Amino acid sequence: GAQACACALHRGRSVTGVDPPRRLAMGWPALLLLSLCAVGVRGLYFHIGETEKRCFIEEIPDETMVIGNYRTQMWDKQKEVFLPSTPGLGMHVEVKDPEGKVVLSRQYGSEGRFTFTSHTPGDHQICLHSNSTRMVLFAGGRLRVHLDIQVGEHANNYPEIAAKDKLTELQLRARQLLDQVEQIQKEQDYQRYREERFRLTSESTNQRVLWWSITQTVILILTGIWQMRHLKSFFEAKKLV
Repeated sequence: GAQACACALHRGRSVTGVDPPRRLAMGWPALLLLSLCAVGVRGLYFHIGETEKRCFIEEIPDETMVIGNYRTQMWDKQKEVFLPSTPGLGMHVEVKDPEGKVVLSRQYGSEGRFTFTSHTPGDHQICLHSNSTRMVLFAGGRLRVHLDIQVGEHANNYPEIAAKDKLTELQLRARQLLDQVEQIQKEQDYQRYREERFRLTSESTNQRVLWWSITQTVILILTGIWQMRHLKSFFEAKKLV
């Protein structure tokens, strides 16, 4: 999938010397393939320093299982290439729910897998940092972390489930479809939850704007009355009225 995305993106950018309508027509298939790849590909890698901490925001419905797989590579200054990390290097993974409560906080090795289940819908913060202060070899160096996050039915290992429950191919396919329907239902519930929160925020904002307008109007009216009375008193004192 990643190669297809790169290929499609390359084709989309390498079109030169073509009139604009034809260039647009040739770009649509590449954009469609790229959008499909973006949905299926969740893997990424990033670089962190000795004391750096990287956090990611994942939008997750409630009661949804999330599995993260990662592996680390250490920068070799002599060979100028990233090599597999030593077993002594570890990664600390911390996950917080939208309310800021810690869902997962655990120390893992240089390569590992973490799992958690969301109980509150919304943006979950997933943070990783290394125990680099304990590693003399890593002092002042760089670390490459390959991270793959799977959410919902994508986190299920269906070959393992089929072998464990002795399911036929048809039963396994039915199980996959049921899991997908359940995940779609969770996504719909989460979208309704987001819509309700947005509606409440909009109503609250509209009420504040309304009250602020009323307050401004009252202040202007009171200021006008005060000015009129002040001018009247001034004219009476000067015996102009």
